[in-house]
Amino acid sequence: MAIPKALRRLIRNTVLDLDGYVPVEPVEVVADRIGKPVDEIIRLHMNENPYGTSMRVQEVLASFDHYQEYPDADQRVARERIAAYTGAPSQRIIIGNGSDELIDLLLLATIDPGDEVIVPTPTFGVYESRAPLFGGVVRRVPRTADFDLDVDAIIQAVTERTKLIFVTAPNNPTGNMPTTQQIVRLLRTGALIVADEAYYEFSGKTFVPLAREFDNLVILRTFSKWAGLAGMRLGYAILPDALAAELWKVKQPFNVSAAGLKAIEAVLDDIDYLRETVNRIKIERGRLFRALRKLNFLQPYPSQGNFILCRVTRGDAHDIHRRLERRGILVRKYSDPELRNYLRITVGRPEHTDALMAALRGMAGEI
Repeated sequence: MAIPKALRRLIRNTVLDLDGYVPVEPVEVVADRIGKPVDEIIRLHMNENPYGTSMRVQEVLASFDHYQEYPDADQRVARERIAAYTGAPSQRIIIGNGSDELIDLLLLATIDPGDEVIVPTPTFGVYESRAPLFGGVVRRVPRTADFDLDVDAIIQAVTERTKLIFVTAPNNPTGNMPTTQQIVRLLRTGALIVADEAYYEFSGKTFVPLAREFDNLVILRTFSKWAGLAGMRLGYAILPDALAAELWKVKQPFNVSAAGLKAIEAVLDDIDYLRETVNRIKIERGRLFRALRKLNFLQPYPSQGNFILCRVTRGDAHDIHRRLERRGILVRKYSDPELRNYLRITVGRPEHTDALMAALRGMAGEI
């Protein structure tokens, strides 16, 4: 959109030059385009929990009646509950309006214009899209052919201006997990290592114990994936004590709603139910992977998340995406050249897997 000259001069050049993060198309728009009701669309494109959140959480939110009151700016009760869940001290925990807000807060607190942020690609696109807004210079370091971290290349890319290195664990969209040895090597560079553990509950592997040894490690987590609360926008960071104090300075005082804080308490009150849904998803992940391996035009990659990345070995990924969409099945496609011929498939319920595989088998002869 053309910006009038008088208005253009009032907008920061950094914003004018920013491409921004492009979210997926709303499901309502897709449903309207293909002529299907929204509730008949199979959502395998957003890494959501197909079982939703627990009844306990729904009951707590349904009975919550303090919307007229501001939430606790210190997030005390929710932080104490997260501390008990993670084993991290509550004073090192900050809750955000999704982990996306916490990424912004980290950039706001650490980046001066010209400072560098290292992003091993391909990975979650928000790191790269948000850093320039704060004056950061993004240094992309490609992963290896099998999407492993190229630790040597990352270390070589570190300069005196390097402030942050983002590492998703397990990585989105490739599903693989960095090793403890790799993270320790990165921590020894002295840069702030941000380990985004958005899919921790599906991998069962965490770097939280390293936070006791290193004061340059940040852990990010979310309630969106495993707890079925993507629509509530709730995440948290585990930070070094000194850095946590600085983030409290820049965080908006009421960044998380009172209902959101209550939802966190309810999730951790009903953790056995949610762990059971996570286990069901992990079992279905194995079944989906085995089924995808039998197709002669897709190469699935082993995953420790709630999704599976597939390389399209015959045909075109965007064509397969369109064919599935016409059948009311949504998967994730990519425009980035690194992933142009890949599809990411969220693990759904067994009936979702059955519908997906029937559609893929049905188009095998047409690709």
